[in-house]
Amino acid sequence: MLAFDKVLIRQGTFSLAADLEIAGKQIAAVLGPSGAGKSTLLSALAGFLPLGAGRILWQGQDIGALLPAERPVSILFQDGNLFPHLNARQNVGLGLRPDLRLSAQQWREVDRALERVGMDGMGARRPAALSGGQAARVALARALVRARPLMLLDEPFSALGPALRAEMLALVAELAHESGALVLMVSHEPRDARAIAREVVLVAEGRAHAPVATDEIFANPPEALKHYLGDRRAP
Repeated sequence: MLAFDKVLIRQGTFSLAADLEIAGKQIAAVLGPSGAGKSTLLSALAGFLPLGAGRILWQGQDIGALLPAERPVSILFQDGNLFPHLNARQNVGLGLRPDLRLSAQQWREVDRALERVGMDGMGARRPAALSGGQAARVALARALVRARPLMLLDEPFSALGPALRAEMLALVAELAHESGALVLMVSHEPRDARAIAREVVLVAEGRAHAPVATDEIFANPPEALKHYLGDRRAP
């Protein structure tokens, strides 16, 4: 169980409140207008932003005092954060040790992760030699090899075309099912939520709202979601 207990996050004049719980071992979509605070919520959970008030708890433990590297979290950003001077295998290896001083067993784990995301045999390629979809797979493999129980996706597939995007979302769903991780997925596309998310957390008007079942929230959207969806509502 992930809990935001009376959390308040402040950035300059912007503030975001969150007081909610999300059950583990599922995919939950985080939807809302641009600038509403979706990425802010994930950054606070990952430890990149301090809390102005409240606590974040994972399985009952307050993780607020933990450094980002110590938290039970992996995060994928929009740009994938691949280092151009390292090859795909090395980029994945960073998920285990930033200095890349990996044991033979750890390198085997890296290779298994690359194979699992469909990048077997491509470990020697540098990011410049990868397509957008291949780079996204490498970033996903790095998150996979970390084996953290919380996986945060901050629109890592937003630059991909519809078919490839759907393929990557399906892969995320498979990996989440296999690992039992809780996945929080920021998206601007309602179709993404409908495709793989069990629940939706709406972020709007300065608040992250309690999760609602995906089918239910689209069948009976609150006013803030109606306004956001407009003509974006998935058919």
